[in-house]
Amino acid sequence: MRISWNWLRTLIATDGSADLSVQEAAEVLTSTGLEVESVELLEPVKGMLQGVVVGHVQECTKHPDADRLSVCLVDQGTDGPVQIICGAPNVAVGQKVLVATVGATLHMAEGDVTIKKTKIRGSESHGMICAEDELGLGQSHAGIMVLDPSAKPGTPAAEYLGLRTDHVLEIGLTPNRSDALGHFGVARDLVVALRHRTGRNLRPQPPDVSAFRDGGAGKAIAVEVENPHVCPRYCGLTLAEVHVAPSPAWLQERLRSIGSKPINNVVDVTNFVQHELGQPLHAFDAARIHESRILVRHLPAGTRFTTLDGTERALNEEDLMITDPAGGLCIAGVYGGIGSGVSDGTTTVFLESACFDPVSIRRTAKRHALHTDASFRFERGADPEITRFALERAALLLMEVAGARPVGTVVDHYPHPRPWREVRLHLKNLERLTGLAFAMDEVVGILELLECRIADRSGSDLLVRVPPYRTDVHREADLVEEVLRIHGFDRVPLPARLQVPPAALRKGISSEAGGALADHLAARGFREIMTASLVNGTSSAGLGAADPKDPVHLLNPLSAELDTLRPSLLFGALQAAGHNLARQRRDLRLFERGRVYARSGTGMYEEDRTALLITGRRWRERWRTGTPPTELADVKAELEVLLERILPRERSTWELATHPLLHDAVELRAGRHLLALAGGVDPQVLRAFGIGQPVFFAEVIDAHWSRDQRPVKFEEVPKYPEVRRDLSLLIDRSVTFARLKSIAEHAERRLLKQVDLFDVYEGDKLPEGRMSYALSFVLRDAERTLTDEQVEKAMGRIRTALEQEVGATLRG
Repeated sequence: MRISWNWLRTLIATDGSADLSVQEAAEVLTSTGLEVESVELLEPVKGMLQGVVVGHVQECTKHPDADRLSVCLVDQGTDGPVQIICGAPNVAVGQKVLVATVGATLHMAEGDVTIKKTKIRGSESHGMICAEDELGLGQSHAGIMVLDPSAKPGTPAAEYLGLRTDHVLEIGLTPNRSDALGHFGVARDLVVALRHRTGRNLRPQPPDVSAFRDGGAGKAIAVEVENPHVCPRYCGLTLAEVHVAPSPAWLQERLRSIGSKPINNVVDVTNFVQHELGQPLHAFDAARIHESRILVRHLPAGTRFTTLDGTERALNEEDLMITDPAGGLCIAGVYGGIGSGVSDGTTTVFLESACFDPVSIRRTAKRHALHTDASFRFERGADPEITRFALERAALLLMEVAGARPVGTVVDHYPHPRPWREVRLHLKNLERLTGLAFAMDEVVGILELLECRIADRSGSDLLVRVPPYRTDVHREADLVEEVLRIHGFDRVPLPARLQVPPAALRKGISSEAGGALADHLAARGFREIMTASLVNGTSSAGLGAADPKDPVHLLNPLSAELDTLRPSLLFGALQAAGHNLARQRRDLRLFERGRVYARSGTGMYEEDRTALLITGRRWRERWRTGTPPTELADVKAELEVLLERILPRERSTWELATHPLLHDAVELRAGRHLLALAGGVDPQVLRAFGIGQPVFFAEVIDAHWSRDQRPVKFEEVPKYPEVRRDLSLLIDRSVTFARLKSIAEHAERRLLKQVDLFDVYEGDKLPEGRMSYALSFVLRDAERTLTDEQVEKAMGRIRTALEQEVGATLRG
């Protein structure tokens, strides 16, 4: 935000003894939280016409050797007149002119020119009589500038023309400080800090509106507010006999100093008051308001409205509009309409000053991608108490610069005045949060300088009433911040030693383990991807990702296509796969570490996960072997290798699962903990992403991979031989190998070392609903060689358990 130093000083009243430099002001403002990022010197004319003075042409004769040149004797206010050769056709005796003396530098459009003593056609010239374009004061080169006869020779040009330098402070304003979105708000903070710290006799000086009078004759615009909950206050005034013209120089200078382009006196006044007081205003051509009625309301969804930039927009039912009975005039607090603005032919103006709901304005501005100075201020919270004051200030200025005359009285809809907010401050909490010991009188003094009221003072407690314009002060910590920033953040001493309690570590795979995981997957041939955490909620729900009530939708999405936080890493992985497959990269092994979001019974939660995606061939083409396609077993194998890498001592099992986006889904579990979910992506989902080949996906729940592990015990290399036995079992089709393995391991815990599946048969010769698994069992005793009797007893226990648990029988 740009603040003009000259403008700012007009809003600070002093007794004449309190001199203040721009450098000191910048330091003080920064120490109060209004960070001054830069201070820029602003010159209305580059170089401020150094070396250019008023001259008096005492003699003027034709040059003896040039018809178009004149030899002039010019009094520059020094010891005597000097001779200057001039080529302007309008130079004449007796004129007061601007003279660039020898040594002066003129900053012309063609480049800088330094004036030197020279000879022109044999005659000496000791300076240059200037035209306005040569001085940077305009574009005319028709002749020299001729001044008022009262001008005194020797007067510096900048002094004669009233040119003043200015400084522009660029303030990096934080979003909570809506009260400082104008010159007066900044002046108020500066005065408070200086009065508290230095005792200077300063006070904020708001513009004087005591001369305002309404009630003039004529027909005024009537106003009706249908939605007071999004427009808590609306003020308006009709002004007649308006003469639209360029603004006076002082007004144009003020606007240019902050980077605002002057347009005409009516629009310039609204912009001036906005930057002075922080209150946006809007001016309508009253002749274009049907039935002389303003209606503040919502229009039906889909209503077409053309804004000032010529763009036709489709309105949302939540867009607050300023309308008349015939239709829209302006998007409230955001942007004007093309059919109601002030033009050169406007003679009657309706001036609006209102307070709109910040949430409503923010949503509308984002929805239509319209980010204006007005919406910027309304989004951060406007002060309803200044609404009428700003209107009266603008009306007085229009009376001054446009000859306006008020018609009727000020319309002021303010059904529910905003009360002063009450916040309690405990002195002990102030000391605890700041580390400083404040006296009660000092705290009260600061708060009263900030225009707060002390409603109650008992012991070391204060009940403070906060003015409505401080929309950011709601709780005790906010009052603590106010006291501290006026005291000065830079005045808080740093202790010799800082004591910072360690932050609690977030559960899940640690950064070290996460790096090891990424390195492991990269070594296994996977490529890491990073995808957006936002997805299309409608599309993801349509694919059956979850119950439509479960996803976490954004309140203010930047795009309707990205309105939901991802419930799974699957969507981003499929987008990346589809992108690569479209470019003939058919064999993919991708992984991503990221966060997913969902709702639970108690609210919303987020969870770190790691996703794996495999598609295409299992390995590259080889001359001795074929190139089989990847299958679900490949993803499961990767998870088992990963488990061995991260949780080497964990006992895990695979269990059948169901998932709306995966077929043949399985879960990897360790006890009651779900470690990962895997499966083939449903073909319907693949078609939605333009993928025409099988894709296998797994998602690891990171939090369950960081539990404390049992210490690893040393195991010596086996000394005694192992024994293998095979069983061919008839089982129900619903029984998984993981289930059989788990039963066997529980039946024979000491001797059974390994269980493998080496054949599956599902032929017609088997009973309906049955299938055959061929399993191998490896047994070994760490202390002796197994006898046949021991092996048979162990296998007997295994067969009995399988029969009792899942009805498995030996296949004959």
